Amino acid sequence: MAASEMGTRATGADLDGAALRQRNVAQRSADGGSAGVVEVDLKKTQGKKSEKGLLQFLDEWEFIIAPLIFTALAFFTRMYKIGLSPIVTWDEAHFGKFGSHYLKREFYFDVHPPLGKMLVGLSGYLAGYNGSFEFKSGEKYPEELNYTFMRAFNSFFGAVCIPLAYFTARELNFRRPAVWFVTLMVLCENSYTTISRFILLDSMLLCFTFTTVLCWARFHRLQNKSFSAEWFTWLALTGISIGCVTSVKWVGFFVTALVGLYTIEDLWNKFGDTKMPKLDLGAHLAARVIGLIIIPIIVYMLSFAAHFAILENSGPGDAQMSSLFQANLRGTEVGKDSPLEIAYGSRATIKNMGYGGGLLHSHVQTFPEGSGQQQITCYHHKDANNEWWFYPNRDQPEYNPESEPKFVADGDVLRFIHSQTGRNLHSHEVSAPVTKSQKEVSCYGNTTIGDDKDHWTIEVVKDVASNDRSKIRTLTTAFRLKHTSLGCYLRAGNVNLPQWGFKQIEVTCDPANNPKDVYTHWNVEAHWNEKLPAADAGAYKSPFFQDFLHLNVAMMTSNNALVPDPDKQDDLASQFWQWPILNVGLRMCGWDDSIVKYFLLGNPLVYWGSTASLGIVALMVAWYLVRWQRGYDDLKPADIDQIHYAALYPVIGWFLHYLPFVAMARVTYVHHYYPALYFAILTFGFVADWMLRNQAKAVQYVMYGILYGTTIGLYVLFMPISWGMVGPNKQFSYLKWFDNWRISD
Repeated sequence: MAASEMGTRATGADLDGAALRQRNVAQRSADGGSAGVVEVDLKKTQGKKSEKGLLQFLDEWEFIIAPLIFTALAFFTRMYKIGLSPIVTWDEAHFGKFGSHYLKREFYFDVHPPLGKMLVGLSGYLAGYNGSFEFKSGEKYPEELNYTFMRAFNSFFGAVCIPLAYFTARELNFRRPAVWFVTLMVLCENSYTTISRFILLDSMLLCFTFTTVLCWARFHRLQNKSFSAEWFTWLALTGISIGCVTSVKWVGFFVTALVGLYTIEDLWNKFGDTKMPKLDLGAHLAARVIGLIIIPIIVYMLSFAAHFAILENSGPGDAQMSSLFQANLRGTEVGKDSPLEIAYGSRATIKNMGYGGGLLHSHVQTFPEGSGQQQITCYHHKDANNEWWFYPNRDQPEYNPESEPKFVADGDVLRFIHSQTGRNLHSHEVSAPVTKSQKEVSCYGNTTIGDDKDHWTIEVVKDVASNDRSKIRTLTTAFRLKHTSLGCYLRAGNVNLPQWGFKQIEVTCDPANNPKDVYTHWNVEAHWNEKLPAADAGAYKSPFFQDFLHLNVAMMTSNNALVPDPDKQDDLASQFWQWPILNVGLRMCGWDDSIVKYFLLGNPLVYWGSTASLGIVALMVAWYLVRWQRGYDDLKPADIDQIHYAALYPVIGWFLHYLPFVAMARVTYVHHYYPALYFAILTFGFVADWMLRNQAKAVQYVMYGILYGTTIGLYVLFMPISWGMVGPNKQFSYLKWFDNWRISD
């Protein structure tokens, strides 16, 4: 065998035992001299083979190895020193307290849906917490409360966002370097790290936002496998994710809108496909109605069903619900020992039956304008100023406490006298303080002083317990109060009075006669009359759907009322324009040198790069449109599809999550931007992928190396604001790049 032949064979992939046995055999030349020893370096050959095999293995199994590594890093960054600060930090004061209510099974009220807070309660249950701690802001956690476990439970949702981002980038058809870049940006986003380390809802909101985007992206990739088991699975998972994200915070409706827009476009394209059988088109429509509407609604409603089932005891949020709902809570005073039927001389509280309605209320303060008479409002807090006497009108004989009870009936004309001040419920030809088209309602005179403008006609609307409308019953009878002289109806909408009215709900007399207006419906909530026997207040149940609708409208009303108070300065609030440019951060706790400090601020490259990428995509689309109009054919159908779904839809997702905070009047904070940031990150990943995918390998290595290195470097640099700044804050002055970054002063 020639030496050259042997060498070729020895270095090939098919190296066999015979060749190995010949590796040290010397070959002689024709003159008998040594032609040299041809020796194959077996170790070197095996090393190359192993290296090649290892690289092939890593390449083949990258879709498992890479997310495992990223996930391990995610759990480390999110949970390392998570219990360092032993005090109640920022909104832990709210959500920790809500978790306590679940453990004590006390009914509470909040502007957010219940799923996230139930999960907080679950974390407390698993931590062995009994719900007794009040979670006062800045207060130190007691030793028996394992707050570290509760934080770690919440942190889990933040950590799993990293593998979710990885698989989403893959489903968006990004090349591997761009997939890693997107995952790295989510991993190394300081604000995501910080917000995930406390007992808050944001990590859950982000997690379910990420799952929704992943499920949507995967479902889109399966369009050529319509009606397969996998297609149905991902459609259903998209619906479940939508239900979960909207059950944590209503911000989830924005990603729901993104999926909705995609679905409309998808069905419209199928509608335009004349070759598609009408039966298939109908099946596509039905599948999406079930998967993307019915399933999310079921998940959302189930969260409220669990909420009502768990919170079976009376608590601080009772007054937001209907009287009948409250009467069925354990330990409630509503309807307790209350006589069933209302009589003249009865003392009662009167609740507005509008969604989120309060109790008819008065206090000694007067209107600063208009009549200047005693204020009438609606108020959710229960106190003696909500109590009213049912009295005969002035044309009837004066009420005699010793006489036999006379029951109030449908159509009766009567007076309502405020228990604490003795004044009459009154209206007149004076415009209401806020709703000028309606009449002012006030308290005026007393039992002897007054006129016919103190008279109200009671009109029964319905009774959930009886078809007999002849009498007014506690809890079950809905009635309207018509002003006998003016013909208007007592109404309490969702309009709040200014500070002089303590921000309580405005009560007016509405000239519009709309029997279906629930804000003109009232019922007796609590009732006292020694002459009448007590009734069983729990004999009637409130329908679930009615309670569900009532609570959701009350949440919406309260959420809309969260507007900035001009009389107070909120140092934590920020404006929408500050978020994309990382103009401002947020101090999550006190700033004393003696406590561990946390500052909500993002990774500068992630923020600025993702914001810039939104503009780059807009310019890129404009560029290709202009060239297309000029007759150039730069893009293949696959390229157009990639821009459509991997660039435009993330940009739309960003706008859907960002623009509502531009329009809304409520107070806003930096963490409101975090769901929108994720869509900007996906856009940044697309821009990097699109610009570098056709470049030389060396250029790609350099550019991605810079992006990776800068992202990681800035993350490490700003790590103290996420893991906790210990000691004097001045030692962290190097992190204060701008005056608005109030890190060190």
